[in-house]
Formats: sequence, C-alpha cells, structure tokens
Amino acid sequence: MRSKLAIATALTAVTALAATGCGSGSSGSSGKSIKVVYWQNLNSSNKLQANFLASMVKEFTKANPGSKVTLVPVTASENDYYTKIQLMMRSPSTAPDLVYEDTALINSDIAGGYLKPLDAYTAKWADWSKYATAAKGAVTGAADGKVYGVPDNTDTRGIWYNKKLLAQAGISVPWQPKTWDDVLAAARKIKAKLPGVTPLNLYTGTAGGEASSMQGFEMLLYGTPAGDKSLYDASQKKWVVGSQGFKDSLNFVHTVFGEKLGPAVDQALGANFGTAVGTELIPEGKLAIDIDGSWMPNNWGSTSAKPWTDWQSTMGTAAMPTQNGQAPGRTSMSGGWAWSVPAKAGNPDLAWKFLETVQTKTNSAQWNATNATIATRTDVATDPTYLKSVPTNEFFTALVADTHYRPGLPAYNQVSTAIQKAMESVTTGQASVDKAAATYDSDVAAAVGDDKTVKGTS
Repeated sequence: MRSKLAIATALTAVTALAATGCGSGSSGSSGKSIKVVYWQNLNSSNKLQANFLASMVKEFTKANPGSKVTLVPVTASENDYYTKIQLMMRSPSTAPDLVYEDTALINSDIAGGYLKPLDAYTAKWADWSKYATAAKGAVTGAADGKVYGVPDNTDTRGIWYNKKLLAQAGISVPWQPKTWDDVLAAARKIKAKLPGVTPLNLYTGTAGGEASSMQGFEMLLYGTPAGDKSLYDASQKKWVVGSQGFKDSLNFVHTVFGEKLGPAVDQALGANFGTAVGTELIPEGKLAIDIDGSWMPNNWGSTSAKPWTDWQSTMGTAAMPTQNGQAPGRTSMSGGWAWSVPAKAGNPDLAWKFLETVQTKTNSAQWNATNATIATRTDVATDPTYLKSVPTNEFFTALVADTHYRPGLPAYNQVSTAIQKAMESVTTGQASVDKAAATYDSDVAAAVGDDKTVKGTS
C-alpha cells in the first residue's frame, strides 16, 4: 500500500498538471483537441518516446488540419507514475484523452473505473487482426472480456554478459548456463578472478519497483518446477503462498548478496540503480553479468545520452535457465505497455484516430526498432528490417516461446510490493529466508483475503 505522503505528493503533481491544461475538459479543449499522457522516467534522460510521439503529432496534424495534440509527459518514478495517472483519470477536468498504461495494471485501472472499453473501435479497425493473441490478452478485461487498450510493445528478459570479462575469468564464451547453480558458479569465479568487478546484478528491493519483481524475482520464481502456477494458480483463481519455489527464489537472492556476488547493498537499493547499470556499470566494464531486459541497447545507441559503440562486440546474451534445468530449460518474463482511453476522456473519438496513426505497421515497426522492444503486431515481428534493426532483437524475440506474463489482476500491484519487501529484507539480512517468506504470505493474505490464497505444491 502506498504511503499517504506518496499519494499527497502525486495529487499535488496532478493538480499542477491540471492547472497547465492537462485535462481534456480544461479551458482550450475543443472537438479537435486532445491531450496525450505518457511516462518520462524520473531516473532516465532517455527521450526516445518523446521524440517518437512528437513525430507522430506532426504526421497526424498534417493529415488532419485544425486538430491539436498536446503531449503531456509525467516525469516520475514508475510506481509514482501509476499513482499519478490514476489520480488524473478520476475527474473529467484532469483526465487525458489517451494514456500510456503498463499492461500489468490495466485490470486494476478497469476495476477502478478509469478506462473506456474500445471494442466499438477495434471492431471496425482492420489492423486489430494483426495483433498477437497474447498481446490482445494483456489488454483484455479479466471480468468482462472487453478490450481496454492497444499494446504497442512487449519485451522479454534474459542474461546480458560481458564476453571479455567472462573470458578473463576463465569462462568459455558463448556462455549459456543450464541451471541456477551454473549462474552462481560463474559469479563466484568472476569474484575470485576479477576484483573490482561486480559479478552479477539481480534487481532487488522496493526502490527498484517492478524491475525488482520482474527482472529480479519472477525470473527466478517462474523458473521453478511450478512454472506458471508459481505465483498465481489461474485454475483455482488463487494466489500461491507457502511454496518451496518462493523460498528457493529468495534463497538465490540471499546467496547473491550474502556472498557479495552482487552490487553493494546500498547501491542495489538505490532509486537510480537501474539507470546506473545501463549507462555506467556495463559500458565501463564494472559489471560482468546482468539479468535484464531486451531494451538494454537503448542505453548504448547513437541517440542515447552516452553512446557506446563497442556494445555489440562486448556484450553477449543468454537465456535465463530454469532452476534445475528442467524443461523447457529456459524461462523469461514479458510485460509491455499499451495505449488506453480514459473513461472520462473529453474527446475519445479523436484520441482513437490519433492512436490509429501511432499504430500503423510502419509506425509500429519504427517505434519497436527505436525503443528496442518486442513487436506486438505479427506483421512487424516477422519483418526482416525490424529483426535486424537491433542485433539482439532476434534472440529476445525467440524467448517469447518460453516467456511468462504477470497475472493481469487488480491485486497484482500489492502482491508485487510484497515481493519487493521480501527481497529487500533478505538482501539486507534483516530477515531469514523463512521469515521473509512467511511475511510475504501474510502480506498477500491481507491484500487478497485468505480465501483467495492456496498453498503451493512445489
């Protein structure tokens, strides 16, 4: 649960945005005017989306004379962005016409009454048939089966490693670990051979937000024998507690930080650590192995704040292995973002028309290539130009076959926070694995109700 201070801070920011004309119902809006809200990471100087959307506005307004599109970036941490857009969508005076949504939270926002069903639009849009089934599922309401967004990207996660550092440590490259133990063994070898190099990065703690939950913990948890039933059992519609897989995953975290195979604890728990990994630690050769996402090349390309021309020859990629090498032998996590129309939008029809421009095949391909994300349109995902636009696109796109998606349920956000708390207590040594797991079980039961939990079988 977010603190009262965080919500008060977010509310102040929303009020300020409203005062500058963010709301569709605010002064100056008209039948040809829309406001588009998207996330600008507080901890990143990356302006890729801002630049892309600016080009889309030019294309749209040229084709639709007299129309006006105002882009409204919300500069915040990821968790604060979620809070701020929910507050904005509560009132017609502050609700944008189009909003960028994390697909994991769409059902939470549906339950809150914040989003408008889009079925009337998608039914008449020929391009909707081009979207992958899984991508459509990520924007479909769990309760009513209606469409609440158009996904513009997905992603996968794996292992990035510095080929030169591994070779110096005596590890053969290309490197593909088969089990968790293989990952830890490599980290131990790097620690012994390369003082001054952080062997392994595993995101952890509450400051990391969803990076800790997904790149950190769920990359482990979904690789345990329980697989898709490790966090939420869809067949029983219950959240899993008391599982050995959860404890094993926490024990991996404990091992990484207890043996000092990972970053210094105060560094790992810092709010800006994710940015430092991509822009400093990896390019400067200070980190050997990083469990991270398909988007990492965004940090190194020619348009980034700190271009790194040697990344293609320096960095290697490997799939995250399952715990014991059990089938299918590898695991990944996928998320993604989508464009949604708030329920209280002042001009939903024009918002949809702008969305159609943003989501053409050509523009989707441009966005996915620019942002190093995985395409949600099947015609883009198989396009040779897209696959070759970033050298690692083909590798990360192939991981989709063995990927997992977070439960798209309103309670997920609270469960994710409970995961982050459990990780942090183990990372700092404030709690044993058993105690942290027990606290997690209690937190989940408090969030969803005892009747909505089930004891894990593995």
